[in-house]
Amino acid sequence: MASKLSVDYEAIPITALNCSFRKKLGLYLNPTNTVAADWRTVAELMDFTYLEIRNFEKREYPFEKVLTEWETRPEATVANLLSILEKAERKDVISDLRDIIDDDCRKYLERQMRKPVQVPVVDSCGPRTQEREGITLYDNPQGLTPETFDAFICYCQSDFQFVHEMIKQLEQTECNLKLCVFDRDVLPGACLWTITSELIEKRCKRMVVVISDDYLDSDACDFQTKFALSLCPGARSKRLIPVVYKSMKRPFPSILRFLTICDYTRPRTQDWFWMRLAKALSLP
Repeated sequence: MASKLSVDYEAIPITALNCSFRKKLGLYLNPTNTVAADWRTVAELMDFTYLEIRNFEKREYPFEKVLTEWETRPEATVANLLSILEKAERKDVISDLRDIIDDDCRKYLERQMRKPVQVPVVDSCGPRTQEREGITLYDNPQGLTPETFDAFICYCQSDFQFVHEMIKQLEQTECNLKLCVFDRDVLPGACLWTITSELIEKRCKRMVVVISDDYLDSDACDFQTKFALSLCPGARSKRLIPVVYKSMKRPFPSILRFLTICDYTRPRTQDWFWMRLAKALSLP
């Protein structure tokens, strides 16, 4: 019999756990329980705020929504979920569902091992998908040397004036960085989501997220942020950098609260703002 893969829960994202596990976990935690800790206790331990938990209460199956929101955070690993359940004194849940957890984790590891090795495209094998070629202003027309950038800038239109200042401070100074600004660098006519994911994953080393009240209402910014977070579980690569440049009336997005913020709103630290941001974007 083949030996089973050893499981390092810390290295496995919560997204590895399948629907059957999530459904059974919900059966334990969704019912309001006066004796054992329910989903509200677990949500608190996941660091959701009181208002967020009140929002989840409106759902028929609140814990499924809690888990879906939490899994976008850098710390959302199987190890941390087990730790939270233990702190909530729900060792009964861990014990009853351990076999399912182990099975899902091993399947995840096996899928990772089966992923094909990426090899360079060979011309004789036929052309690459044209939608991913010639998507930026200075792309090679034959797709041989795609244009690359130091950072993709995630922003909404109302924050474009600050993006202009960012271009001035980071590109037109001795910092000499190259930013991917969608309205300036991306050619019109291709599928928005396809080229955005291509740029964030393959063409840009990092992503700067310009946070504002209007950012919270932008579907494009929401997609870009969650996609970038999915590429760096645990924030190990320091790939995503949140920037706040003006005061906000609405709460800071919960999925970014665990990342170090570059804050332009504090007058005493403004002199260091551009230097810190430029250094973060210059890292290998």
